[in-house]
Amino acid sequence: MLIKFSKKYDTKPSEITSENNFLTRRRFIQSSLISGASLLSPLGVFAGQPTNNIFSNIKKMSFGANEKLTSFKGITNYNNFYEFGTGKTDPAQYSHLLKTEPWTVEIMGMAKKTGKFSISDLIKPSELEERIYRLRCVEAWSMVIPWVGVPLSSIIKRFEPNSKAKYIAFETLVDKKQMPGQNSKFIDWPYIEGLRMDEAMNPLSILAIGLYGKPMPNQNGAPIRLVVPWKYGFKSIKSIVKISFVENEPKTTWNQLAPREYGFYSNVNPNRDHPRWSQKEERRITGESGLGALFTPKIKTEYLNGYAEEVAHLYKGMDLKQFF
Repeated sequence: MLIKFSKKYDTKPSEITSENNFLTRRRFIQSSLISGASLLSPLGVFAGQPTNNIFSNIKKMSFGANEKLTSFKGITNYNNFYEFGTGKTDPAQYSHLLKTEPWTVEIMGMAKKTGKFSISDLIKPSELEERIYRLRCVEAWSMVIPWVGVPLSSIIKRFEPNSKAKYIAFETLVDKKQMPGQNSKFIDWPYIEGLRMDEAMNPLSILAIGLYGKPMPNQNGAPIRLVVPWKYGFKSIKSIVKISFVENEPKTTWNQLAPREYGFYSNVNPNRDHPRWSQKEERRITGESGLGALFTPKIKTEYLNGYAEEVAHLYKGMDLKQFF
């Protein structure tokens, strides 16, 4: 069933930026389309079969369909991915070192089903959807990206977390040879993020394995990453290798690194400024380079990134200036 939302920020289809200048493609995941077997059987041996064909029947969701998209080149050449360096162009320059096949994600913690699973164990091709979501970063730049993924809630339900699992934590791969940025001690690796369980179960939260109808580029978090559109971009953990169901609030990377600046929730809130800059405005990247955004007019940042209608109820009664 399609999720149909009509939002005040919808624009005319004629304003949508076309995809261009595709980067050289690389195979991103290997799997066999599972037939007659459980999608949650522990990982065996990969079949070595490319899965680009699973992107041929993606459901196009109406939500955000009239947003003005950032170009493919812009999305893939202006990134925060500190595992490859702190510069915005470092991920595109160095992420070719990352080997994304075979790939396993370990599920652990307070759940009935745990173990190591391949991408094909986790993702049902029939569930793939294109979700056009905004990505807002604390540096006051934003993009509109056509993600390809599945609802995080559908995956969580298959693992059957118990009633004590109040949070879900995620970890990124640690491999200093493949991810040269990890040779820096700027961050205590692995990179860790987390959500409250009701946030994870919200229909807007997805695990993405592609964008623009194609497999996820390495610099954008291949082969699998989190997308939670009402939170700042650093909450969108990339290249996930571990998902844990836990009782207590996980100690997330940026909250540990600079707790005064980065709270656990990381909700987009123009009413609470970052200690070093305002969060009331942003520059939208729509072209081929983030540098182009320096010359675009600023726009007002919307509360919860414009998704308040869908998620504000999660924080009813909470002071979001305190729980930021």
